[in-house]
Amino acid sequence: MTATQVPLEQEDTAPAPRGRIARTSVLVAVFVCAACGLVYELALVALGSYLIGDTIGQASIVLSLMVFAMGVGALVAKPLQPWAAASFAGIELLLALLGGLSVLGLYAAFAWLHLYLPALVATALVLGVLIGAEIPLLMVMLQRIRRQDAGSAVADLFAADYVGGLVGGLAFPFLLLPLFGQMQGALLVGMLNAAAGIALVLTVFRHELSKRAKLLLISASVLVGGVLVSACALADDFEVTARQALYKDPVVHAERSPYQDVVLTEKVSLTGVPDTRLFLNGDLQFSSVDEHRYHEAMVHPAMNGPRGRVLVLGGGDGLALREILRYPDVREVTLVDLDPAVLELARTDERVTSLNHDSFRDPRVRAISADAFTWLRENRERYDVVYVDMPDADSTATAKLYSAEFYGLVGHAMTDRARMVVQSGSPYFAPQAYWCVETTLRSTGLATTPYEVSVPTFGEWGFHLATKGSAPPEPRLAPDAPPLRSLDGPTLQAAQAFPPDRGRLTDLQVSTLMHPTILDYTQSEWSNY
Repeated sequence: MTATQVPLEQEDTAPAPRGRIARTSVLVAVFVCAACGLVYELALVALGSYLIGDTIGQASIVLSLMVFAMGVGALVAKPLQPWAAASFAGIELLLALLGGLSVLGLYAAFAWLHLYLPALVATALVLGVLIGAEIPLLMVMLQRIRRQDAGSAVADLFAADYVGGLVGGLAFPFLLLPLFGQMQGALLVGMLNAAAGIALVLTVFRHELSKRAKLLLISASVLVGGVLVSACALADDFEVTARQALYKDPVVHAERSPYQDVVLTEKVSLTGVPDTRLFLNGDLQFSSVDEHRYHEAMVHPAMNGPRGRVLVLGGGDGLALREILRYPDVREVTLVDLDPAVLELARTDERVTSLNHDSFRDPRVRAISADAFTWLRENRERYDVVYVDMPDADSTATAKLYSAEFYGLVGHAMTDRARMVVQSGSPYFAPQAYWCVETTLRSTGLATTPYEVSVPTFGEWGFHLATKGSAPPEPRLAPDAPPLRSLDGPTLQAAQAFPPDRGRLTDLQVSTLMHPTILDYTQSEWSNY
């Protein structure tokens, strides 16, 4: 008597050995396919957050489309149930090929075709349909092995499916990304996906396939495997070529840290002056041609007063640090930046160290790799000057660093006479976001004074000087300020005057953790440029 002929009432107590092994093989395949499917989803979300920066938006698009498409895939699988094993094998090969190549293809669409969003939507829908077709076919295959009531079969399948999803979800950030990177990680998962599906069909369900079908399946497996292996071997070269297509100047350093894409470019002008630029997730952080205008304007107006202990939140490139250390009476500088890769670049890359004057080697400097928000919650020290030099609030990750809660924590780290300067974006390109910073700072009890400078690479760029108390602080250079290239007393005084068409906006909402209004302002205003 075969496994499929065992009476239902005897199955749970004495299944045939062959039936038990086959059933386990099906559940292992369910486990592997679920893990691979979740990795594909997370890879699409992570790629979008790297390239676009909108993590919540990318996650919402990918997950909602894929869940919808999975429902469609379950319906598509119904006519295939009489040929469940062969259909499952074909679907796994197609899923492995498309899922494995998904990151590579979307990166190409972003770099060369400027069609990232349509490509993302199409990819999420196709992968979702294929993933959704797996479970109905596997259900049929499981019931062919062991005659089992539907409720018990569903419980077994979904238990394996959910555990596989757990393993895939944890493996993606903690194993695949650190060891293989996003592109090669997806390709390796595609190989595993194909191997699991084909192995199940060619062993447990080989009796359901004709010789011609087996030969066709093996040939297709070799072809898919060959494509994925070749793509994996060429992935590094492809990534370098695609990355270079995103930047007009030659890329001289590139790495993908756990937090962001870090790229350094350099171009030498006809006069022999190099233009070194740092990009984080594609956003320009500085140009060596005019970064001094930005960093002199940010640092020196706050150094007019006590300055023995200084705190820098962000500024991992060390350029603000360079300006701070020009004051010999500064005793201690604590710099807190999220990404150790940026700190390492600023410490070791000659192009950057020549700009920051090797500031991290100064014995007065203590550099900490940590999330500034979390670090401030645990901090018990007080500082005379605080600089908040964060990327613009164009994502949920950075929006919290412009919230009332964050500024409240900064206030606790300030002495009574301390000054704080906040990088606030462009009052010209994003006036609502700029003045939202002032509204939010004032909601925490700080007095503020806005000022702006011209940085040709960025355009008009603004800051806010803030102190405790009710009187707005006056940005002034210290009597012993070092010689500056772009800033003097009259220039700083003029920097506090805003043209009528870019005057102060007062009817703005405070940005908080639960209501990051600055994110809405930033995304809506910068979308016009």
